[in-house]
Amino acid sequence: MSDASFDDGREAPLNLGALSAEDLQVVASLAQDAVFPVTEISWRPTEHRFALLLNRFRWEDKDSAEKRGRPYERVQSVLVVDHVLSVASQGLDRRDSDLILSLLSLTFEPGTDGDGHIVLTLAGDGVIRLAVEAIEITLRDVTRPYQAPSGRAPQHDET
Repeated sequence: MSDASFDDGREAPLNLGALSAEDLQVVASLAQDAVFPVTEISWRPTEHRFALLLNRFRWEDKDSAEKRGRPYERVQSVLVVDHVLSVASQGLDRRDSDLILSLLSLTFEPGTDGDGHIVLTLAGDGVIRLAVEAIEITLRDVTRPYQAPSGRAPQHDET
């Protein structure tokens, strides 16, 4: 009998929160390369809440999948940003219900007193910019993982 390893741990859905720029970097790394239809963007001004239903690549499982020779996975996740004062976007047509977007990065541009902008950079020069009173973001998996349709991990050019 051998000691348990990290790979033997129980799989559990992600449920993460971010309350600082440092926390946001963790959420951003897990949400990178998520894809979602433009129809899954929700902005509720009276609740000061912005949300996306993402098909997230499971970066946290990539090494295990490679090591065990099993397919890469995606999972549907909800990304919620609270304390949102306004939303602006460019480079995407919300009226095109067939439009699929890909999230490249999620960053914070600080303001003067904890406020600032959360910027979602999308493939194809699209950007969504959220003016926020403070950083409060959650990323929560809402389905079981499924095999990534492409069968590949997302690739990034090293520059």
